[in-house]
Amino acid sequence: MANVPFVGDNSEDGDLGSMLKLYKIDMDMYAENRGKVVALMRERVGGNEGMILLQGGPSTTRFDSDHEPIFRQESSFAYLFGVKEPDVFGVIDLASGESTLFFPKLPDSYAIHMGEVRSASSFQNEYKVDNVHFHDAMLEIITEMNPKVLYTSHGKNADSGKYSQEATFPGIEDFRVDNGVLYDALVDCRVIKSTKEIDLLKHINSISSEAHCWILSKACPGMYEFQLESMFRHWGYFRGGCRHQSYTGICGCGANGAVLHYGHEGAPNDCLIKDGSICLLDMGAEYKFYASDITCSFPIQGTFTESQKVIYQAVLAAQFGVMRAMKPGVSYIDMHTLSYRIICEELLKIGILHNGSIDEIMEANIGATFMPHGLGHFMGIDTHDVGGRPKGHPKQTRAGFAGLRCCLVLKAGMVLTVEPGIYFNDYALDLAIANPTQAKFINQKVLKLFRGFGGVRLEDDVVVTETGIENMTHCPRTIADVEAVMAGTKSYESTFTTYKD
Repeated sequence: MANVPFVGDNSEDGDLGSMLKLYKIDMDMYAENRGKVVALMRERVGGNEGMILLQGGPSTTRFDSDHEPIFRQESSFAYLFGVKEPDVFGVIDLASGESTLFFPKLPDSYAIHMGEVRSASSFQNEYKVDNVHFHDAMLEIITEMNPKVLYTSHGKNADSGKYSQEATFPGIEDFRVDNGVLYDALVDCRVIKSTKEIDLLKHINSISSEAHCWILSKACPGMYEFQLESMFRHWGYFRGGCRHQSYTGICGCGANGAVLHYGHEGAPNDCLIKDGSICLLDMGAEYKFYASDITCSFPIQGTFTESQKVIYQAVLAAQFGVMRAMKPGVSYIDMHTLSYRIICEELLKIGILHNGSIDEIMEANIGATFMPHGLGHFMGIDTHDVGGRPKGHPKQTRAGFAGLRCCLVLKAGMVLTVEPGIYFNDYALDLAIANPTQAKFINQKVLKLFRGFGGVRLEDDVVVTETGIENMTHCPRTIADVEAVMAGTKSYESTFTTYKD
């Protein structure tokens, strides 16, 4: 079993206190978010009479037990208020823009088991809203505000297919309620990130990039996949105070890397990593509700074999090619198509594809066999952030394209992932071989050499600028850089070769 040091247990890690990279949130960020939503709501309802009403996430227990899972705030509520506690309501007056939070009134005995029973003024000081009250005064205060209409959020998330939780409280039946406008306004506002949001996203990308680099420097044959996941979670929490992960970590090594969402409860990153395996690690820490989403692929033995090199280089060519082409006015569907074209061109060079031109292969949609997912998605307060598949936008139905979570023309301020990959998934390959239209382009003799290989994915988080993109992720991407980090001759602080080089 490999000897994996704890962060800070050797001299080069330095003083433990100096390792912390905490980030102070500017509460004006949430005020700016509220201002955007108010302005858009006024435009869409044709006036400023009315009030936004949102309900934060509820406190829960695990099934019928009294076990309390760690709470994470509902995303749109977090976007507007930054409130970490459960069972909170928020209202925003469209005329004045004033915001009010309503917290549950806790009994004095709460102090014994849970800590300080906080005052309204302490919540107001923390969250920088105009007013704070408790639940028992909610109906009376909203009645005094006399809103012409309460705008609640009810809409279908295009990625999950689930509906948002609509706010409700005893007495709401006495008000006129409109639940048809607010959800779409929230979605549209979350698409373009503010400068403060981007600064926070850059910070959490830095923490997660460091964690990936640390794993690269320590990973070796004989470890288990869950040890790599544990190292990532530890680094983010120990270094950056990241209690939450953006999503369930994927640590697929060897053939497991060909399973797109490996790491779930039925396959919980629990396999021994064998010498010669290619490892695909997709993990991102979350800080103050904002996400990161990074994938690194590397050879567990520290240097690439020839077969690993050609597949890795093909994916890297697609990632760098897409990044060079991204800018405002470019369709992300076209970027997905470009990633397929580059991957198929590379597979032709390797010999896995044959008997046709690149145009013929693209027409047969062979790219979806080797990359059966979308190129990327919006990212922000959710890993798969809202807005990438707006209402009325033509639905993508072709294999691979149907998984594309962003189907829009790029604009400055959008934050997306760029995550091409090549996977040798037996199920996907067998489907293609059984399809005469596709099978003629697949060289089964060469393909056989890659059965059981697993997969390679490279995923970075980028923000669209006025002229192109800025890559917020700082992980080694070229073969030389990956091998150097694994050998210990380069670190996170080193300069890595980028898509512009």
